[in-house]
Amino acid sequence: MTRSLSGGPWRQSVLPERAGTLRVATYNIHKGVRGLGPGRRLEIHNLGAGVAALDADLVFLQEVRLFHHGDARRFDHTWFGWPEQGQAEFLAPEGYEAAYRTNAVTRDGEHGNALLSRWPVGDVEHADVSDHRFEQRGLLHVRVRWQGTELHAIVAHFGLIHASRVRQAQRLGQYVNERIPAGAPVIVAGDFNDWGERLDPLFGQAGLARSCAPEGSVRAMRTFPSRMPLFSLDRVYTRGLRCRTVTVPRGPAWVRMSDHLPLLVELEPA
Repeated sequence: MTRSLSGGPWRQSVLPERAGTLRVATYNIHKGVRGLGPGRRLEIHNLGAGVAALDADLVFLQEVRLFHHGDARRFDHTWFGWPEQGQAEFLAPEGYEAAYRTNAVTRDGEHGNALLSRWPVGDVEHADVSDHRFEQRGLLHVRVRWQGTELHAIVAHFGLIHASRVRQAQRLGQYVNERIPAGAPVIVAGDFNDWGERLDPLFGQAGLARSCAPEGSVRAMRTFPSRMPLFSLDRVYTRGLRCRTVTVPRGPAWVRMSDHLPLLVELEPA
């Protein structure tokens, strides 16, 4: 059942309003489904309430279904049912624009990255950064008009093998240098699967700085696994912007919806 946004576990997720700032969330939604076998359950409707409660200007989403015939058949006759729209459009709060591109094609469907934006969206591009045939990975690049400035938002989901992640970080840096004008503000956010905290120097070479809590504590940004967060896999990197706050919403509702917790950061011009 969809949970109310009026209080309880949702209330803690909303960052305070501040003029001249940009609120950004990144969230791996696990394709909107949790559990195994007969216990699999549809969480996409709860995720819609959760995304709205984050109240972020930009929401960077990973593992977003465009469609999946098997899950649609399984959940079509449940109380709320499988959405007719792709998950990006379904999750977009009223007044937001949704941009989506497919990373992976499977037997029953497709999934990829998405950006939900409260601000006007321009050109949308996709770059394939797959490192081997067993993992299909991509970058979603969206131009966003924010307070009279063209901001470049890139949604990323890196591979499970460290050597692949290194090459993907290098390709991302090359993409930023080749496709984005020097001096333009950039946000790169997503699930980087960087268990060993080893990618930051590679992003630094591309002029991208990791958004950290004021005290610089990685511990405060742990997002995986959602039930007992031990790793900071979900991150935001920026160029031309400065981080003011970092928040990781916690509580039973967030634990239920995905194996990741969302990460929220509040940014301002550098």
